[in-house]
Amino acid sequence: MNNNKIDFTKPQVMGILNLTPDSFYDGNRYDTEKKILQRVEQILTEGGKIIDIGAFSSRPGADFVSYDEERRRLMPHLKKIVKFFPQAVISIDTYRHQIAQEAVETGAHIINDISAGNLDPLMFKTIAQLQVPYIMMHMKGTPKNMQNKAVYDDVTSEIKEFFKHKIVQLNNMGITQIIIDPGFGFGKTVAQNYSLLKHLKEFAIFDKPVLVGISRKSMLYKLLHKTPAEVLHATSAAHTIALLNGAKILRVHDVAEATDTIKIVDSLVKAN
Repeated sequence: MNNNKIDFTKPQVMGILNLTPDSFYDGNRYDTEKKILQRVEQILTEGGKIIDIGAFSSRPGADFVSYDEERRRLMPHLKKIVKFFPQAVISIDTYRHQIAQEAVETGAHIINDISAGNLDPLMFKTIAQLQVPYIMMHMKGTPKNMQNKAVYDDVTSEIKEFFKHKIVQLNNMGITQIIIDPGFGFGKTVAQNYSLLKHLKEFAIFDKPVLVGISRKSMLYKLLHKTPAEVLHATSAAHTIALLNGAKILRVHDVAEATDTIKIVDSLVKAN
């Protein structure tokens, strides 16, 4: 693993690279080595600081993907990306500790776990050994059933309590490089997602970078009665709100637009 670093005190763009045939927006778009390397180059050229690579779909209702299939989709391409883009900071979207271990040994820098350790009891131990930044996301259930579990008395308060316990657990294992992701769209209704966005500032109590993944999601296209392909402008609007409410990482499909949004919000914040 190389020593590429990211300054998480400033908002950063994380560009999505899906190596899956069934992603809700760009499934099967990056299905050859040439297209994958072109996507990495595009993310970096357009201002992305992190490449987030996923080899299984976590969209609502997504089918289970075996370890062997996830590894087959990911590892050959990860090796090529590390070879051709040694300057890139690479995040691996996985909940499996074996994938995390091999990916970091191959050259990845960050592990992005949608389950915060709940789907693999060995993930925390592996992160403690690897000592890499760890993104943990809130999700109820699994991608297959999470939308049936979107029941909360107070969505923001319950997620804060979830992170409070997880951070203590991680700190006790010597893990301090923690990024928190409230998990927009993962076991939340449209209304709950907007409540979460409105109260995003409350997660500042943890003094950890907050990642927001709302790019082209159903909280936008369902509200507007559109398709994921039609909500780029809505995504930029939502990103603006997220940044003003403390988001430090935007996980996005559209890197150039997110980079512009960060520049505009930064100028607003700095204005007299």
